[in-house]
Amino acid sequence: MEERILTGPACIAEGTEWLSARDPFLARARAETGPWPDRLRSGGFPALVQAIVSQQVSVASAKAIGARVEAAGLLDPDVVRSAPDEDLKTVGLSRPKARYIRALADAQLDFEGLARQPTDEVVQTLVAVPGIGRWTAEIYALFSLGRADAFPAGDLALQEAARLLFGLEARPREAALRAMAEPWRPWRGVAARGLWAWYAVAKSREGIV
Repeated sequence: MEERILTGPACIAEGTEWLSARDPFLARARAETGPWPDRLRSGGFPALVQAIVSQQVSVASAKAIGARVEAAGLLDPDVVRSAPDEDLKTVGLSRPKARYIRALADAQLDFEGLARQPTDEVVQTLVAVPGIGRWTAEIYALFSLGRADAFPAGDLALQEAARLLFGLEARPREAALRAMAEPWRPWRGVAARGLWAWYAVAKSREGIV
């Protein structure tokens, strides 16, 4: 089956209706959150740099460092390859993240070709680059390539959302969440958006859920 590509709110609405008709928990989530956002964004080297920047830091820190990285021109692989280590340190990149961004620049990925690959191949290609794990690769496929069935099951917020929404005793680990998500094919990427949206609502009224 050819993979669906999400292009905007209409695609999200289609997936939401399909999921809500088949899963009462996701239907409940949709009723409580309103329309799920598409969260689509541009891809390529800049998107992966920003994904690396965002690893293991708060949203606020990621935005601040990401803005400095962009201002320094480090969203261009040629600039990264020629920049001294001090420049990468100055914008707030840790030594490992600086190394990962250099590795990404040196990889010289064919991003146009990558966009034509099946999601599984996209993930395999990206995780071969140091510093890019499965979560980062699946997030890229989900938001930058618009893959309707990409599902970053290693995401802690998704796992916690599933625990709360489905009334589980413990947060499901990655493998367990992937198993839970099987019935949501071919719209797992839309289900992920719904879980994130519901998690935000649940956290905003913490103590009531």
